[in-house]
This record gives sequence, structure tokens and C-alpha cells, in this order.
Amino acid sequence: MEVTQVHMNGSLAEASYANNSLLQRKVISLTKPLRDEAITNLYCNTLPRSLAIADLGCSFGPNTMLVISEIIKGVEKLCQVHHHKSPEYKVFLNDLPGNDFNNVFKSLDTFKEKLRDEMETKIGPCYFYGVPGSFYGRIFPDNSLHFVHSSYSLQWLSKVPEGADNNKGNIYLTSTSPSNVIKAYYKQFRTDFSFFLRCRAKELVEGAQMILTLLGRKCDNPSSKECCYIWELMAMALNDMVLQGIINEEKINTFNIPNYYPSPSEVKLEVLNEGSFVINKLEVSEVNWNALDDCNAFDFESEMSESLRDDGYNMAQCIRAVAEPLLVSHFGEGVITEIFDRYRKILTDRMSKEKTKFTNLSILLTRKP
Repeated sequence: MEVTQVHMNGSLAEASYANNSLLQRKVISLTKPLRDEAITNLYCNTLPRSLAIADLGCSFGPNTMLVISEIIKGVEKLCQVHHHKSPEYKVFLNDLPGNDFNNVFKSLDTFKEKLRDEMETKIGPCYFYGVPGSFYGRIFPDNSLHFVHSSYSLQWLSKVPEGADNNKGNIYLTSTSPSNVIKAYYKQFRTDFSFFLRCRAKELVEGAQMILTLLGRKCDNPSSKECCYIWELMAMALNDMVLQGIINEEKINTFNIPNYYPSPSEVKLEVLNEGSFVINKLEVSEVNWNALDDCNAFDFESEMSESLRDDGYNMAQCIRAVAEPLLVSHFGEGVITEIFDRYRKILTDRMSKEKTKFTNLSILLTRKP
């Protein structure tokens, strides 16, 4: 499976990431205190006249510019308090080449106009750059970044681990996965995450701040229900289609999700082993699968209200927005609608009977001298 196939659904269609990213928005809101702390750290330690900010795995949607807006507003507020001149901002938006960069660029004028309207005083000039490419490699020059942010991207591996095809009937880790498959997933995570840290260590200046949020787990078992259940339920839908002759059994036996949900200790171990960063904070949080449990805080179109009440629909659309390109590349476009119709029914049933949550890991790092 090619890494370029791992991207969110583009455009503004019903199954697009832009229309199904409320869950990710809630997670971003949970990590605001970390970003506030990072902005203060950066300002107190080194505030350059030109501030370079990178969002890794930016995608396209209402969340794309949310963190960038917060960072700029936070820096401007500190500048006002300390009577300093505003810096200029260089904003780098990174994602894989399949990302909908065209719509990202089209949204920039509206974003800048809104940002100017929301600020009480004039802000420094803002320059935006699209940076297509995998963050599992070098994507910026040496010593060029001051603030790096990534949310809900680093659980994606650079590739399906070697040996994962031994995981028959599953599409991710489960309690029935062979031990060699579990070890292969962990090995791939260690390889990818350590390389990610080495690359960023070269690109960040001394004192630079980096906040990473990814799906993870609290327990020690990487095949526990806590982190694997969402894909286990999709495997149920796919296996039902195999039994009915809609999908070939070989297809599901050779399909594996390139994710890994680490524990806090696994993340900490890689950071310490790499050695270039100070761990300021490592936090664990949870969000319900039903992202609309706080729906009163958000505005929705009235005509969408009926479908939005269906927990299974919401979760199926959320997963479809992030996983459809992978499924299409492997199973073909003709069966996608049926896969997600079945998945929706399974999700609706399980979510009505169980408390279902995602576990998030958020880490704030400072680049060492």
C-alpha cells in the first residue's frame, strides 16, 4: 500500500473530510492549553522577527486554519502586552500530495480577512506556503521552523508493516492477531516515529516548540479493544460481504490499515531515545465516538439535523472521510457505498449499547540547544 493513498477525502462533498471533521475539531480544542503554553515558551525564549509555523497533516476543512489562527492571535496578544512589534508570519501547510490543496489555497483570502477583522490591532504580514510530501522525511531546510503542530496524523504509519498479511480476516490489530503481526506494527511505529523526530530535530531552531496529538491508548496491550474496536467493526462489515460473495476473501486478507495507536510510554521512549527534545508535557485525553454530544456548541444546517442525530451515520462518515481513499484503492469504488452502509448499521447498534471513546495522546516538546 503506497503512502500517497493515505489522505483525507477532498472537496466539499457529503463524505469529504471538510464536512466530517467535528471529532478532530473537538480534539484540537482540548489541546488549546498546550498551545497557549507553547506560544508563551516560544515568546519568552526566542521571538524572531519572522516566525515560521508548520502544520503537518493539514488536510482541507474547517480545522485547517484553526490552529494557525490561534497561534497568530496568541503571539499578537503577547506582543501587545509587552509592547513589541508584531513579527511577520510564514505559515507552511503540509500534507501528502493527494490532499485538496486547491481548496486550501482558495480559502486563504477569506481566512486572512476574518483574522484581520477579529484582531483589535494590525497584525504582522502573513505568508502562506503549501508543502506537499510525507513528514516521514525531510520537508524543510535546516533550522528553519519555530513552531510545529500536528493533530491526528502521526497514528498513520508510512506503510503497512511487513508481515501484516498474516493477520487473516482482520484489517487491523485485534485480540486474534498473531504475535508476530503485533510486533510488526510496533516495529513500524518505532521506525516511523523515531525518523519523524530526527527529521524535525534538523528543521527546528533551538527553543522551537512542537505539539503532536495522535490517537493512542492508555493500556499496555496494542491489540486491546480500547484502540482497535473501530477497525474491528469495519472488518465485521467486510467479512459479511465476503460471506455473501460480494468481496473476495483474498481481498480482505490482504488489506491492513497502516495505523498504530501507541501508549504514553511508547511515545516517551522514542523521544528520549532520539534525544533532541525536552518533554514539557505528555497528556492523555478521551473523546466520545459521537462527536455531536456537544452539538449545541456548533451550528449546523437545519436540513442536516436528521442524519446528524444518527450516531452510527456520524461515525461512519467520519471514518469514511479519512479511510475511503485506502478502501477504494484496494476494493474498488463499486462496493464503497455498501461497505459504509453496513458499517453504519453495525456502529449504530454498538454505540447504542456501549460507551465508545477514542484515546488521544498529546505531547509538547522543546528543541534542545
